[in-house]
Amino acid sequence: MSRKTSYVYIMGSVGGALYIGMTNDIERRVWQHKRKQVKGYSSRFSTTRLLYFEEFNHPADAIAAEKKLKGWLRKKKLDLIRTMNPKFRDLSEDWLAG
Repeated sequence: MSRKTSYVYIMGSVGGALYIGMTNDIERRVWQHKRKQVKGYSSRFSTTRLLYFEEFNHPADAIAAEKKLKGWLRKKKLDLIRTMNPKFRDLSEDWLAG
């Protein structure tokens, strides 16, 4: 089985929209969200703030986690975000250059 770091992440908008995704390069993917290069829901609702992420050693585990999170009710997703980020700040603000 392949061993490559993968991430599940939740992006949010100022208006409260949430986007859940999976990637093997979290910095690149967040950069794409911030520049609205992720077509569809994410660019339409301006989900440009990284609110949560989790690292996995195997892509299959990240895919399973992404599917699980997408099935959760909004309240449960917000509770998960609060475990890592109680103030809902943009977690990428310190490690991504404008």
